[in-house]
Amino acid sequence: MTSASLWNDLKKALSGSEEDYTEVNLRRAIFLLSVPMILELVLESVFAVVDIYFVGTLGASAVATVGLTETYLFLLYSVAMGLSFSVTAIVARRIGEKEKDKAGIAAMQSVWIAIIASLPFTIAGIFYSKELLALMGADDWVLNEGFRYMQWMLGGNIVIILLFLINAVFRGAGDAAISMKVLWLANGLNIILDPIFIFGWGPIPAYGITGAAIATTIGRGIGVLFQFWLLFQGGKHIRIFFRHLQIEWDTIFGILKTSLGGIGQMIVGMTSWIFIMRILSEFGSQTVAGATIALRTMMFTMMPSWGMSNAVATLVGQNLGAGKPDRAEQSVWFTGYCNMGYLILVSIVYFFCSESIIGIFTNDQTVINIGSEWLRIVSYSYFVYAWWMAASQAFNGAGDTITPTKINIIFFWIIQIPLAYTLGKFFDFGYRGVFWAMMVSETSVGIYTLWLFTKGKWKETKV
Repeated sequence: MTSASLWNDLKKALSGSEEDYTEVNLRRAIFLLSVPMILELVLESVFAVVDIYFVGTLGASAVATVGLTETYLFLLYSVAMGLSFSVTAIVARRIGEKEKDKAGIAAMQSVWIAIIASLPFTIAGIFYSKELLALMGADDWVLNEGFRYMQWMLGGNIVIILLFLINAVFRGAGDAAISMKVLWLANGLNIILDPIFIFGWGPIPAYGITGAAIATTIGRGIGVLFQFWLLFQGGKHIRIFFRHLQIEWDTIFGILKTSLGGIGQMIVGMTSWIFIMRILSEFGSQTVAGATIALRTMMFTMMPSWGMSNAVATLVGQNLGAGKPDRAEQSVWFTGYCNMGYLILVSIVYFFCSESIIGIFTNDQTVINIGSEWLRIVSYSYFVYAWWMAASQAFNGAGDTITPTKINIIFFWIIQIPLAYTLGKFFDFGYRGVFWAMMVSETSVGIYTLWLFTKGKWKETKV
C-alpha cells in the first residue's frame, strides 16, 4: 500500500466509507473499519482516565466510590453489551444479505428494548443507592457523600444503554465512523464538563464526586440525541424511517433470543468482577482505589485491541451473510496477530513503568503500590488477551453468543472467584493473591477460546 493510498483510506475511514466489506480487499476492510472503532474506544478510555484523574484529587474514598458504583454499572454494561452483540450480528447479516430495510427495522426495535431494559437500573439507582453501596462494603464517606454519584449514574442509565446499542447498529452496518463521531462528541463534552461540575465554575457550584456523574450524564445524553439525528438522516449503510418506529414483536423476540447468550456472557464476566471487588474491599478503600485506577489504565491501553476486534464482529457477520465463511475466518487471524503485537508492547511498558503510570492519578503511595503491582502481574500474559478478544468477537459477530457464555461460566465463576478468595483470604496472600488469580483465569480463558474458535462451528450459526 502506497503512502497516497494509505492516506486516502485513512480519510475514508474517518469520514465514513461506502465500501462493500464483503468484496473489498480484506486487509483494507479491516483498516477502514478498525481505525474509527479504535479512535472511538480510545476517546472513551481517555474520558475514563481523565475522569479518574479529576476524581482522584478528591481522595481515595472518592475513587472507591467510582469503583464500587462501577461494579453495578458493569451489570448494566453486561446487558447493554450483550444486546449490542446481538444487534451488531443481526444488522451485519441483513446488510450482508443486502436487506437494508430489515436492518433499519432491527435498529429501531433495539431502541425499544434499550428503553425497557434501563428501567430496573433507574429504580435501583434512585431509591437504593446507599443500600447497594453498603452491600459492597463501602466506608462511611462513600455512604454519606458518594451515594449521590450512584444515584446519577444508575438513575440516568438510559443514556448509557442507548449509546451502546445505537452505536452497535452503526458498527454492524459498517458505519463505524458515525459511532466514532458520536463518542467524540459525548466524551469530549464529558471531559470539558468534568472539572466544571466537580470543582465549580462561575454560577455552577462545586458538586464534588457528584459533579463527575452529572457531567457524564449530560455528555452522554447529548451524544444520544446526536445518534438519533444521524439515524434519521441516514448513514452510508443504514437509515431509519418513521415507518420503522412501530413495535415489531417478531423482530424484538429475535433480537432478544440472540442476545440472551450475549447478556449471559457479559453478566458472568461482570458479576465475577463484582465478587472480585467485594473481596478487594476487605483490604480497604486504598486497595479498591488502586485496583480502580489500574483497571481504568488497562481499559485505556486495550481500546485499540477492542477496536480491531469490533471490526472482526462486523466482518464476520457481513461475510457470513454474504456466504463467505473463509473470508470471515481470515479476518479473525489477521486481527489476532495485529492485536498480539500491540499488547506485547503494552506489556513491556507496564512492566517497567507501572508506578509512574499509576502515580499520574494519585499521590497516595499505598494506592500507587497496589495499582502498579496489578499492572506488573498483568504484563506477564497481556498478549493472550489479544486472541481472547478476537476469537470471542468472532463468535459474537456470527451470532453464536452461547458458546462464550459457557466459557465465561467455567473460567470466571468456577475458576476465578474461588481461586481469588482462596489465594486472597484463605492463604492470606491479600490483594496480591486476587491479582494472580485473575491473571491465571483470564490467560486460561484466552487460550481455550482461541482453541475452540479453530473448530469452526461458529460458521454454521443462523440469525
